[in-house]
Amino acid sequence: MTRLLSVNRLLFVLRVRMAAFAALACLAIPALAGDEDAVLLVAHPAFRDIEYRQTVLIAAPAPNGGHVGVILNRPTKRSLSSLFPEHEPSRKVIDPVYYGGPFSRGALVALVRADQSPGTGVVPLMKHLFLAFRANTIDHVIESTPNEARYYVGYVGWRPGELRGEIDRGLWMVMDADMEMIFRKDTENLWEELLQSSRRIRADAAPALSLVAR
Repeated sequence: MTRLLSVNRLLFVLRVRMAAFAALACLAIPALAGDEDAVLLVAHPAFRDIEYRQTVLIAAPAPNGGHVGVILNRPTKRSLSSLFPEHEPSRKVIDPVYYGGPFSRGALVALVRADQSPGTGVVPLMKHLFLAFRANTIDHVIESTPNEARYYVGYVGWRPGELRGEIDRGLWMVMDADMEMIFRKDTENLWEELLQSSRRIRADAAPALSLVAR
């Protein structure tokens, strides 16, 4: 990975475009997030594209009416300090930098855990969770609470109505998001575990649904 611009100069323009793939909605699994809360998107096993194969994403409504999110289970082998060697506070960040998605790969974004918005240029995902895009906000997070955030290069975005259409096509599994899962340290088997969990939920719901059908 080439060296990114310094954090203080990193200018990021939020452009929500079409995501390449989609999501599976099914009975007994939470529907797509409404106007506020984030959801987890678990890639369907049939996905073979290198960008989304066996991925878990967090996604939430964006200000433009679309949706925005990042991939949760693609850690890189780079530390934040290796990307910004001249930025002393970056050395305090313990977790590796993650690959967030194919949009704006040269930009840094941060998934921030905080009681209130960490600054400007953020999208609220759920209570106490924000996705930060603006360089000065991310810089402030790194300097003040470096390990209350996870840092990503790139992100994923959907235009208005696009994610709903993808879910209706049955290409992702949609699950409730929780903070522990989002900031899980070991993400190696996260996709497999959530896939099995979603299958159990559907299996448990099947008898009840058949009774209702009668």
